[in-house]
Amino acid sequence: MTLRNDNKRVIHAKAEPLVPMRKTVLVTGGAGFLGSQLCARKLEQGHQVVCLDNLQTGRMRNITPLMSHRRFRFVEHDVVAPYQLKGPVHQIFNLACPASPPKYQLDPIHTFKTSVMGAMNALELAREKGAKVFQASTSEVYGDPEISPQPEGYRGCVNTFGPRACYDEGKRAAETLFYDYHHRYGVQISIARIFNTYGPFMDPQDGRVVSNFINQALRGEDLTVYGSGAQTRSFCYADDLLDAIEALMELNDPSPAPVNLGNPGEFTVLELAKKVCRLTGTGSQVVFRELPQDDPQQRKPDISAARTKLGWRPKVRLEDGLRRTIRHFQAEMAEPDQMSAAVR
Repeated sequence: MTLRNDNKRVIHAKAEPLVPMRKTVLVTGGAGFLGSQLCARKLEQGHQVVCLDNLQTGRMRNITPLMSHRRFRFVEHDVVAPYQLKGPVHQIFNLACPASPPKYQLDPIHTFKTSVMGAMNALELAREKGAKVFQASTSEVYGDPEISPQPEGYRGCVNTFGPRACYDEGKRAAETLFYDYHHRYGVQISIARIFNTYGPFMDPQDGRVVSNFINQALRGEDLTVYGSGAQTRSFCYADDLLDAIEALMELNDPSPAPVNLGNPGEFTVLELAKKVCRLTGTGSQVVFRELPQDDPQQRKPDISAARTKLGWRPKVRLEDGLRRTIRHFQAEMAEPDQMSAAVR
């Protein structure tokens, strides 16, 4: 995958790459922020790609440049319902589920079904096809943690009876299904507990803190910080995360276990707001609102396992990643004006 300066994805027309084994790769949630970039990577590597998405939070604009590629196929489908694919499937990346609180709280029952039934349907297909299946789990399985940084062995502090539980508990249950399918049926699995991720191709309206701040700053609005802003997050740039996801899928691990993927660089939400204000050159101020229920006070991954198993660590500094993301948002905001000018 390559990116132009205007942050539009391009698959270059060039000779077919020589691949030792051309695989058929299924990406559920493939029209989403991360899924669409993973699809583009797999095409660049010479594989057949099936993108499955119900477009609840995925966007057609993310995969429009891929639609004409002869090795790419889009299937509009909800992973809550079982699905079948003809022919071989070698790898399944299960990324299907809304990831931002405003989105997953719109229909919490469906969110829970997406995590649990979606995982089961991906596992059933992997079992049928003899495929390896990757599960995009989350740092939210740790809840509002009592220790920092959070290692994989920490069992979490999750409220099962609150507005975030549909996502947190759904992802925890999905991990259990992956464990049982591996030990009962021998399904090859890998699981990543993903910490806060950002970058180009995020939906500007998805409600996560990075997209919220950039949107507000570019519109000259005040930046909304919930609580005191002293709560911390660790922000990983999308390219770094996708490198780790691909490495984890290729890892031959006889005893697979969840692996934390994220950037251990820890920033307060207020620090992030100030960085966005400075990088956008906005005159926006910060305003404070009440902290939502069960919002975690701290997020910092222990990535020792990822370093040992994958030889991986994030490379992109927060400010560099924010600059790239801001350019992407600016380009999206300019598109309606460009279209109007073209009509005139």
